[in-house]
Amino acid sequence: MKKELIDKIERKEAVVGIVGLGYVGLPLLLTFIEKGFRTIGLDIDAKKTTALMKGESYIKHIPASRILAGVKTGRLNATTDFSRSSICDAILIAVPTPLSKNREPDVSFIVATAESLAPYVRRGQVFVLESSTYPGTTDEVMLPILEKNGLKADRDFYVGFSPEREDPSRTDYVTETIPKVVGATSPDGLAVVDALYRQVIVSTVPVSSTRAAEATKLVENTFRAVNIALVNELKMTFMRMGIDVWEVIEAAKTKPFGFMPFYPGPGLGGHCIPIDPFYLTWKAREFGANTKFIELAGEVNTSMPDFVVMRVMEVLNEHGKPLKGAKVLIAGLAYKPNVDDDRESPSYHLMEKLEAHGAIVSYNDPYVPVIRPSREFSCYAGRQSKPLENGYDLILIATGHDEYRKVDFPALKTLIVDTRHVVLEKHPLVFQA
Repeated sequence: MKKELIDKIERKEAVVGIVGLGYVGLPLLLTFIEKGFRTIGLDIDAKKTTALMKGESYIKHIPASRILAGVKTGRLNATTDFSRSSICDAILIAVPTPLSKNREPDVSFIVATAESLAPYVRRGQVFVLESSTYPGTTDEVMLPILEKNGLKADRDFYVGFSPEREDPSRTDYVTETIPKVVGATSPDGLAVVDALYRQVIVSTVPVSSTRAAEATKLVENTFRAVNIALVNELKMTFMRMGIDVWEVIEAAKTKPFGFMPFYPGPGLGGHCIPIDPFYLTWKAREFGANTKFIELAGEVNTSMPDFVVMRVMEVLNEHGKPLKGAKVLIAGLAYKPNVDDDRESPSYHLMEKLEAHGAIVSYNDPYVPVIRPSREFSCYAGRQSKPLENGYDLILIATGHDEYRKVDFPALKTLIVDTRHVVLEKHPLVFQA
C-alpha cells in the first residue's frame, strides 16, 4: 500500500482533499493545484465553496486570479459534500482549534470533521491533521474516529500530523517556501506523508511521531508568546520610568548576536499565538507538570487590553474628559498589519471593555469594512468601518496598518493613544500605550 500510494503521489495522479478553506486551507489548496494536483476543497460554509467555484477570493491577500486559474484547469473543485472525500487519496485537515470559555482546548471542529469523513474512509488513503493542537490529538482523538468503519490505521490507511506555518500577508515566505514538519503514526505513514509534502514544499522535516510534530508547533508559538509578554511587561515598566520601549528595542536589535527583537502591543491576536500556549499548559497538567513560566506569560498578554483601557482612561482624564460617554474610534480591527484577518484580535477585547466603561466605540479598518460573524464576538457582526476623521474624543491605534503610517494623526486634532508605534513624531496629543 505504501509504495502504491507514494507512486501515485509522485506521478501527481493522487487527488488531494483539503478540509477547511480558510487562511490555512485555501493557500494549501492553491499550492497543490499550482504544482499539478487535482484537488477537492471541503468546507461546511457553502459561501466559501460557491465563491471558489466562481473563481472569487474571500481572503484579501489571496488574489482571485490564482483561484480562477485552478477552476479553469479543472483542478479546483470545492464542495460541502463530504462524501466526495472518498475520491481523495490524501486528505489534509485545517480546521479551527479555539479555546473554550474556560480557556481549555476545544477540539470539537476536529471531532466533527473526523466524523464527517469516517463513513467514506477507504483503503489506500492518508489523512493529515494540520490544525494547531496539543500533543496526542491526532492519535487519541482523530484516529479512533477514522477507524469507526472497521478499517485500521497503518494497515488500511495512514494518519499523520503536519503543523501549518502560514503567516498571512507575508511575501518573503509563502506556503511552498516554508519548510514543513511531518510526523505520522508509523514509519510507512511517515514515508507517505513526507512524499506528499515534498511534491509542493521546498523541504520537509520528518520527526519521530505525530506527538513530536504537534509539540513542534506549540514550541514555535509559545516562544513568540513568551517573548511578546516580556516586551509587554518591559513597556509598562519603562513607561513609568519615562523610557520609550520602542527606542530601546531599536537600539538593542543592532547587536548582531544574542538578541531577537519582539514588539509590544495591545494584546495577542491571530489563531495561534494567543491559543497554543494554553493548549500546552492544559496537556501538561495531565502529566503533573506545572508550566509556570508559560502561564505567567499568558497572564501578562491577556492583561494587556486592560492596561490599554486604563491608559485611555488616564489620557482622557488628563484632558478633563471621562471615559463614560466619550466617543472612541479604534483604528485597526485586524490582529496584524495589512490583512483582513481579525481572529482573536485584541481590538474586540478593547471594544468590549471600553463599552463596559460607558464609552461610545466605533472602529476603522481598511481591510475589514464590515465585521463578520464570529464565535466569540457575534454581537458585533454587521458593524461597519467608520472614516478616520476628527469628531472623536480619542482615537486608539490598535493595528499598525501601512495605511495608518501615512496618516497625519496630529492633524486630526484629537487625542491619540498609540499601541503600535505608528505615530513616530512627538506631539502633545499623542500618547503611547
